[in-house]
Amino acid sequence: MIHSPPAASATRILAGLLEARTGQQIAPSRYWRIQTALAPLLKQHAIPDLDALVAVLSDPDNESLLQESLEAMLNNESFFFRDTALFASLRSEAFPTLRERRSQQKTLRIWCAGTSTGQEAYSVAMLFHSERDKWTDWTIEIVGTDISATVIERAKAGRYSQFEIQRGLSVDYMLRYFSQDGEDWVIDPALQKMVRFQQENILKPRTDLGKFDVILCRNVLMYFGPETRSIAYAKLERSLEDDGLLMLGAAESVLSQTDLFSATREMRGLFCKAVPGRTGKSSLPAPFD
Repeated sequence: MIHSPPAASATRILAGLLEARTGQQIAPSRYWRIQTALAPLLKQHAIPDLDALVAVLSDPDNESLLQESLEAMLNNESFFFRDTALFASLRSEAFPTLRERRSQQKTLRIWCAGTSTGQEAYSVAMLFHSERDKWTDWTIEIVGTDISATVIERAKAGRYSQFEIQRGLSVDYMLRYFSQDGEDWVIDPALQKMVRFQQENILKPRTDLGKFDVILCRNVLMYFGPETRSIAYAKLERSLEDDGLLMLGAAESVLSQTDLFSATREMRGLFCKAVPGRTGKSSLPAPFD
C-alpha cells in the first residue's frame, strides 16, 4: 500500500506552532522531519495522522499534548566535544585569558544555552576538571539551559547510552569520568556537581541568570528567523560580561547577523561585545589582541 504524505496544511500548522513557541524554524523542504519526529507520539496516543493531531491540539485543554508534540519536534542533536577545534580554543586561549582577568575574584561563570541532553556542559566541566590544579580555590559555575524539559531531565541524570558515550569522547575521558551501569554510562558525581541544569527559553526567560564570562550558544541561532535571532542576540549581549566571550557553532557567525558582537582576534569561533562605531574584528586591549 502506498501512503500519501501528510497534508501540507497540517505540517505547516505544526511548524508554525513550533516557531511561535520556541523560535525554531523548520524549512518547508524539511517538513518530512515533522512526520518522523511525531510518529512515536501518534502511535502512543492512538492518533491516526497529523491532521487528527492538529485537530486535537486546537483544544486548549490539550496543552500537555501540545508541549509533548513541540518537544518531539525540537532538534536536540548533541554529542561530547562537538567541534573539537572550538573546545581546544576554549582550553588554550579563552580560559587562560579569563583566568588572568579574573585572578582577583577567582570566579568564572559559563552558560551553555541550548544545552540539550548535557554533553556540551559536561564537556566544559571536563576541561576544567582535567586541569583542576590550575583552578585551585576558584569557583567555577557552569549553567546549562534548554527549552525542553525532557532533555533537561536527561542532562541532570547524566546517563548516556553506549552510542552517545562514544560520540566525541576519548576512551581516556570515558573511563575517567563515567562508570558503566548495565548498558548505560553514568557521569562522575564530581562532574555532575559542577553543572546546574534548568529549563529556560532564551527568547522568553523565566529567571534572570545573571552575567556570564563565557556563553556557549552553539547550533541554536541557525534555526531562528532573522527577527527571532535578533531577540536572542540581544539577550546574549545583556547576559555577557563586558569583556566576556561568546561561542557560536562552527558554521555560525555574527557577520551580517548582528551589530552587538564582533569576532575576536586569533580566537576562531569566539566573539566579544562590539565596540560602538567599529566593525570587523575586535581590537580589545590585551590579552585579546
